[in-house]
Amino acid sequence: MSAVDLAVVVVTIASVSAVVLLAVGLRMLARTLAAVHDGLDRLDADVAPAIADLQRSAAQLQVGQERLDDAVSALRSVSGTVDAASRLAYTAFSSPLIKAISLGAGTARAARSIRQR
Repeated sequence: MSAVDLAVVVVTIASVSAVVLLAVGLRMLARTLAAVHDGLDRLDADVAPAIADLQRSAAQLQVGQERLDDAVSALRSVSGTVDAASRLAYTAFSSPLIKAISLGAGTARAARSIRQR
């Protein structure tokens, strides 16, 4: 066997070995990808109901928040109305009430003064 024949045999064996190793590697990669795909399918089956529950809960929370916002708006309106009524009552009654109390106190003082003489 000449050196050229030996080189051809070595290159052939190396090429066949590389092809076999490549085929084995690709088969292992395909198995790994299939396992990952199965895992993702199981994960999707487990997570999908949880996501649906979360979406329903979020919708219920949004409805509750809208109702709470409406209640807070109504309370603010009532508070504003009560404040306005309080200011109106204070303005309307404070001056005449103070005058009436002053008149009563002055009358009582005058009556005491008259009785003491």
